[in-house]
Amino acid sequence: MIAAGEVVQRPASVVKELMENAVDAGATDVKVSVTDAGRTLIQVIDNGSGMNPDDAVLCFERHATSKLESAEDLHHILTFGFRGEALASIAAVADVTLRTRTPEEESGVEVQMSASENKGTREVSCPIGTNIAVRNLFFNIPARRKFLKSDNVELRHIVEEFQRVALTRPDIGFTLTHNGKDIHVVKPAKSFKFRIQDLLGPAVVGDIVDIEADTTIASLRGYAGRPESAKKTLGNQFFFVNGRYFRSPYLHKAVMKAYENLIPEGTTPSYFLYIDVDPASIDVNIHPTKAEIKFEEDQLLFQTVFAAVKEAMGRSSIAGNIDFDNPEAREMPVIGTSFREYTPSSTPTVGLDPDYDPFSEMPGPAGHGGYGSGPAGGGVTPGMTGGPYSAHVEKSQNYGALFENRTLPTQQILVVQGKYILMQSATGLMVVHVRRARERLFFDRFLKALTAEAHVSQQALFPVTVTVGVEGRLTIDAHSETLRKLGFDIAPFGPDSVVVNGVPEGYSAEPGKAEEMVGNLLLILSNDSASLPGVMEQAMAGKFAILGASGGDKLTSPLEAQRLVDALLQSDNPEYTPSGKKIISIVALEELEKKFQ
Repeated sequence: MIAAGEVVQRPASVVKELMENAVDAGATDVKVSVTDAGRTLIQVIDNGSGMNPDDAVLCFERHATSKLESAEDLHHILTFGFRGEALASIAAVADVTLRTRTPEEESGVEVQMSASENKGTREVSCPIGTNIAVRNLFFNIPARRKFLKSDNVELRHIVEEFQRVALTRPDIGFTLTHNGKDIHVVKPAKSFKFRIQDLLGPAVVGDIVDIEADTTIASLRGYAGRPESAKKTLGNQFFFVNGRYFRSPYLHKAVMKAYENLIPEGTTPSYFLYIDVDPASIDVNIHPTKAEIKFEEDQLLFQTVFAAVKEAMGRSSIAGNIDFDNPEAREMPVIGTSFREYTPSSTPTVGLDPDYDPFSEMPGPAGHGGYGSGPAGGGVTPGMTGGPYSAHVEKSQNYGALFENRTLPTQQILVVQGKYILMQSATGLMVVHVRRARERLFFDRFLKALTAEAHVSQQALFPVTVTVGVEGRLTIDAHSETLRKLGFDIAPFGPDSVVVNGVPEGYSAEPGKAEEMVGNLLLILSNDSASLPGVMEQAMAGKFAILGASGGDKLTSPLEAQRLVDALLQSDNPEYTPSGKKIISIVALEELEKKFQ
């Protein structure tokens, strides 16, 4: 009746299914251990209700679910799993060892499966709960195993699935270990906010506000990020319905509509929205991995999400309110009539001598006016020694040439609002787009660095620590060699932070800018894409060039402009950016003359 063809796509799929089974079994402590990002081992241990020997063997059969008793239960799904396909699908592509025991049994049972074949069942001694180990994933499907991503990429997907399950049940303790090292160790929490803090860090919790709404169709609880904390990277966007994570581009639009005119274009806020609805009003069986939900009243739910987030943003306005009824508020001072006694009766006047010549009092030869020979002179006379003005200076005929207007160099340069450089050319006026010129120079430098071992990094005066989360940390670790070649000196610091020690020339490592730079780096590096040799390097260099050009300091000095133009003209293609946009434009004299006709 509900066959959906459960498919194990990657190690993260196994982690998701086994963790959900542990939660459905009533566990209060779930431990997940993976080796080689799940290729070698995925083990999930829980202290739930366990299974009796008959169910332990039957659970690997197709559609042999124990979570539904009748077909009517399909309309009131409250558990993660209900198809009975997950364990059968996992056992078809791996070696599986299951050990489980119920509270009523004195001993447990062990079942060994390999490629859907039962390799043996025996009685064992084990604690109450379930211990399931999945080894050699895709050993019998080499093509699928070959196309798995790198360990860092696969581990990042495992962390995502782990967080999605852990965020649904703050009352359960979860542990995630990779190659013997703890990645997440979260104890049972008092509320969802404490669970968010344990998983994603205090920085995320410090930038969110509470959301609460109750309607006839749904009850909404959760948190949304403040507008100033919106980032360019997609991350920390979670929808949950009846304790189940799901994706919804439709409801995401409702959230983004609530932030309209509050956040810059291209940025996304964080949000954690928990929706409770009548189980009969949703369909959770429209997606193979149950990642999408169909709602009966989706338009009303859209309006509910929009209104709740909009109200939360208004309620948490940054500007403080003035409470006129607060008895402890300070009284505003009242200016009486006596205040005028302390104001000056008239405005002071400034004397000005238009005939004053400061050079007439400079030290000069005998018979000429010198310092001290004027009306206020005295104390120092020409020819005295030991004083600061003892040197004898002659007024030559060319003395005034020092103050004549100096002619500018023939190559005149004008910087317009830091965006454009204007300079004379042989046929008219040459205009250089500053940001695009920097993009071309960054591209040439980064492309050379990616295809060779040449890299230059300018060290930061004070290293900056940036919290990037576990997933961000894994992303940076996976591309550490690429970042090193480009000149980024970024070192790991703890499980969810990095330290920026140096950046390429032209980038800024100042606090504030460093955090924005790391966020943009994660946005570039998180796009898992493989391409032909040469094309991949050019695409990567182009992305980093745009980042460097947009984050540079504003150009103000003509000398800096001259250096930029000189470097640009030495490029192999100074006229266009890597994406084909024009950098240099020549305004002919004829066009300038037309402006004044």
